[in-house]
Amino acid sequence: MAFERQFQVISYLAVFCGFFALWISATFGIFEIGLFLGVTLLAWNLENTRWQINERLGTALVVFALPIYFLLFRFRIFEFSSTETMLPGLLARLILTLTAIKLLQRKSDRDWMFLYLMSFFELLLAAGLSISVGYVIAFATFIFVMLCTIVVFQIRKTARTTRENSTAKVRPSAEESAVELPARRILASGAALLILIAALAVPTFFLLPRVSGAGFGGSSESIATAGFSDSVRLGGIGRIQQNDAVVMRVRIENAAPNDIRWRGVALDTFDGQYWSRSKPALREPKLKNDRDLIQVDTAKRQEGLTLQTVYLEPLDAPVIFGLYRMIGIQGNFALLYRDFNGGITFQRTGERVSYKVISDTATPDEERLRGDRAPYTADLTNYLQLPKNLDLRIADLAAKVTKGTSNRYDAAARIERYLQTEFGYTLELKAGGSDPLADFLFNVREGHCEYFATAMAIMLRTQGIAARVVNGFQRGDYNDTADVYVVRQRNAHSWVEVYFPATDSWVTFDPTPAAGQNLGSPFSGITERVRKYVEALETFWIQYFVAFDNQEQRSLFVSVRNGVSQYETGLSSSWAALQNGIVEWWKRVRGDEGMASSAKSIGSGALAAATIIVLFLAFVWLYRKVVKLKVWTLLWNRILARPNASVVEFYERMQQILAGKGFIRMPHQTPLEFAYDIGMPEVVNLTERYNAVRFGENDLTGTEAEQIEDWLKEISTTETRRHSE
Repeated sequence: MAFERQFQVISYLAVFCGFFALWISATFGIFEIGLFLGVTLLAWNLENTRWQINERLGTALVVFALPIYFLLFRFRIFEFSSTETMLPGLLARLILTLTAIKLLQRKSDRDWMFLYLMSFFELLLAAGLSISVGYVIAFATFIFVMLCTIVVFQIRKTARTTRENSTAKVRPSAEESAVELPARRILASGAALLILIAALAVPTFFLLPRVSGAGFGGSSESIATAGFSDSVRLGGIGRIQQNDAVVMRVRIENAAPNDIRWRGVALDTFDGQYWSRSKPALREPKLKNDRDLIQVDTAKRQEGLTLQTVYLEPLDAPVIFGLYRMIGIQGNFALLYRDFNGGITFQRTGERVSYKVISDTATPDEERLRGDRAPYTADLTNYLQLPKNLDLRIADLAAKVTKGTSNRYDAAARIERYLQTEFGYTLELKAGGSDPLADFLFNVREGHCEYFATAMAIMLRTQGIAARVVNGFQRGDYNDTADVYVVRQRNAHSWVEVYFPATDSWVTFDPTPAAGQNLGSPFSGITERVRKYVEALETFWIQYFVAFDNQEQRSLFVSVRNGVSQYETGLSSSWAALQNGIVEWWKRVRGDEGMASSAKSIGSGALAAATIIVLFLAFVWLYRKVVKLKVWTLLWNRILARPNASVVEFYERMQQILAGKGFIRMPHQTPLEFAYDIGMPEVVNLTERYNAVRFGENDLTGTEAEQIEDWLKEISTTETRRHSE
């Protein structure tokens, strides 16, 4: 492929990379995407033809486009999902319009630079409009292609300048003036620059402080959730469960409990339609201690605590999720609030949030709970509250179900089992009316988790047992590739906590039938496998790029410091062991343990010294042999230096050798004319290989590369005189 065509191909790729970054951010509709792709294909086919628009018309169109887009912004012609995305969306369309105009224009170096700059601006805009894992792929592709483009652009510019500034009296032939560059050489140069940039950028990335948001307006839009506020209408969780958006990703650092539920908020008051908190204003602020930990509760044990790392998506509810009971929380929070029911909240910022939770998941054994007959205190009356117009049939049903039980635990387990087995599960909101709970229990007899949790809590309260409803999320899908639980909105769930005063513990019961618990992924087979790998990549992206805040930086520094400390300790231990071994060996050599032991120690010492000497000599011999191998010369010529055994390099080496002997090629001579004038077979052979590789694009074989080295040696050691003489 001619060099100019190579330059156009890679330049169009650079332009497309910027557009692709915006494409994956879902900034444009199908019509806009198709229109720009059509313009790009048209511009490619019009390159170097008379149908390209001239520079004057292109400049006029660019100037004309600016006030048009200002008017579009001023009068809000385009519809956008939010105010934050309006300006970036309009800027993206303006940049694409300017890019399309320049693509259709007859282009100078300045125009190409303008296109590269527009592509870079598209990449910056995409960073603000999307922080998905697809963006990092587009970003890496753009950097690599742009590096290759800069290399080719500079070579093209330098070659043209050299031709223009040439002072030679004889015009070079068409073959000699042609500029060509193998594609692999361009890619190798781009890859080398990319590696160099990465080597400098990666340490900087991990050291620079930043926040978890991205670009314009922070992160992506908040996920709308119902069920995590101070007042929740019966049926709100069911609306969440019909959405598959990711809410959070959680990694459990040590042994995971058997029953995983991510607790959010607990509600204690029910009026027949709504669940709410009886004391919403009662929130206790919690501050960080000297260990950078916010302690929100007291641990009842020191061992067996569960550590979780949570990567929480932007939610419209400022709730901290974790396994119950949460003891301590570590994250980039100034302070947290703990409410009357054990729920933890923070000041919402609209960004992704990452934090660590320490939970005490231990539960008293069943026998202790069955033996708990301690009376309730006055401050627990809100957990016994009943709606004013409660259907009396509910109390009768509860009494019937719990008949024969003698303790709170068995009564709760009996109601839990009854609801799980006698009712059906559905996400359809069938129960309703002025008393949806009675409608669910006595008419519809099927519903989703909220109805089951509400039914159990109210039935227990009619029997004088303190209970509350908890809204949170079920376990989610475990991704073994990333070692995280991916929790989605469809995993939203409600369950019940029952209070046992003797052990001062709230115990979880879940009356929802098995069909509504731990809803699995709707995918299977290879589709599920591919989805897991994509989720693992996205988790890596969020963990180390999006959510890598100063808290994560501190954790990284601590890990590195601990690793270095362990290495130093191991090295010190090894050195101390070696010293002790030498001292013990010397004691035996001295005869402290007898002559037999001394002789044996001297022999073992001599054998060890001989082994070390032999290994050292073998290493030196092997090193010299490896260094002298011709393969390194071939590798240098074919890979590390220039391709094709470095076309210019071996011919220039020959010219330098001949110049030392007084033979200099004149400007009017072609390479072969110069070789025949010298009259040396090796010079002619080298020149022919030079022409074949330079202009015929033929690759040198390993044998030919060795011959070239032999010919160069022969030329340097042979007396040479001109053939013309």
